[in-house]
Amino acid sequence: ILSYTAKYASAYYGPFRDALDSHPGFGDKKTYQQDPANGREALIEAALDAAEGADMLMVKPGMPYLDIIRRLKDNSDLPIAAYHVSGEYAMLKAAVEKGWLDEKAVVLETLTCFKRAGADIILTYYAKQAAKWIKEDGLY
Repeated sequence: ILSYTAKYASAYYGPFRDALDSHPGFGDKKTYQQDPANGREALIEAALDAAEGADMLMVKPGMPYLDIIRRLKDNSDLPIAAYHVSGEYAMLKAAVEKGWLDEKAVVLETLTCFKRAGADIILTYYAKQAAKWIKEDGLY
């Protein structure tokens, strides 16, 4: 069971919501997603999720919450997943298209940061491309 342990009320979900036209009809989703300013809540949710039988804990979005990934890793024996969401992906793609960033370098650096923070599993829209780059570079 993959638990959405730390799903933050985040502006990084915008591109996905736009693609699906899934914006809330009224209000927002902050009533059931975590407050980005509250890092302690993730630890409370992780303990509850583990007690309820979770096999894995996920942080979503991943990049702006590397500190939460590390906190969970340091305080749980369960594997930690980082979800590199649509807004994070879109930011990189936009910067690459403008010529501001080298796509391969920035993606592999980003994935390395997730791993360094403590993620055992990384969910990303870049999965296929990153796997290709890693294989081409002989990194696995």
